[in-house]
Amino acid sequence: MKLRMLKKSIIVFSLLCVNNLFADTAYKVAKGDTLYSISKKYEITVAELRAANNLSENDVIKIGQTLTIPSADISTAVALSSTNSTKVSDKNLETVSYTVVKGDTLYGIARKNGMTVADLLVLNKLDSNDVIKVGQKLKIYKKENVASSEVASKTNTSKTETTISESTTNLSKIPDTRSYGEVITADSKTTWPVKNPVITKINGKVSGVQLSAQPNETVTCVREGTVMYVGVYRGFGQVLFVQSKTGLIYAYTGMGDVKVRKSDYVVSGTELGTVGIDPITNKPQLTFMVFQNGQPIDPVKAPRS
Repeated sequence: MKLRMLKKSIIVFSLLCVNNLFADTAYKVAKGDTLYSISKKYEITVAELRAANNLSENDVIKIGQTLTIPSADISTAVALSSTNSTKVSDKNLETVSYTVVKGDTLYGIARKNGMTVADLLVLNKLDSNDVIKVGQKLKIYKKENVASSEVASKTNTSKTETTISESTTNLSKIPDTRSYGEVITADSKTTWPVKNPVITKINGKVSGVQLSAQPNETVTCVREGTVMYVGVYRGFGQVLFVQSKTGLIYAYTGMGDVKVRKSDYVVSGTELGTVGIDPITNKPQLTFMVFQNGQPIDPVKAPRS
């Protein structure tokens, strides 16, 4: 009986740890705080912090003000880091009109309607610095369109609980919530950020590929473009976003040292930095993702050079 209760407590504790990675947080502004310092503290971007609280570039935060710290979602970070968020979404889904009310934010509206901020930005041709106003009309997807994805989400949650219950024999070990797919054989014609990697597909909240690497191996650019973001991002370690001329975002995550800076223009083969150590597997590896209009696409098929 005691053993069963202990196992149940361990599962609940582990679920709380995992959920905290993806749960919103309320933060009260203290003396000396800035949007930049708060974003660094919670390992998110300033753009995400503004979007979650409907703040413009000119808004000043005040002591005692409560801010929403959004949950970790790298697709949102990608969308908000991009300068090209005005393309029409590829999704052929029916839309309805939504009227902005007092207290609304892009982040809140997206969450409430089963969308991502990236979807909302693209659908309404908004820039990441735009501030919505009370009475403004926005397009959102009909609830019926996202019902199937909500069912899938619940299924994934159930699977996560099972995985956690099986991996909680050691409380000091953080459970790996990533969903791994097939292992792909590297094609000699396809350029990867590291040499001769074992390529494992990753599905779910993080969608891309995981690349095996040697300790401190050099990470090289696979598609020329502009560096949009460099920094630590919650749950992904040191990350680097490169936006191509066609608007695709190439995300190199789990890096060690980074040798380029935001706004740098890099070409294929440019040394971006080195591979870091994955905090969960404790192995040198890189997670590589590619986004189009804020949505992940297959990195294997993404354009190179």
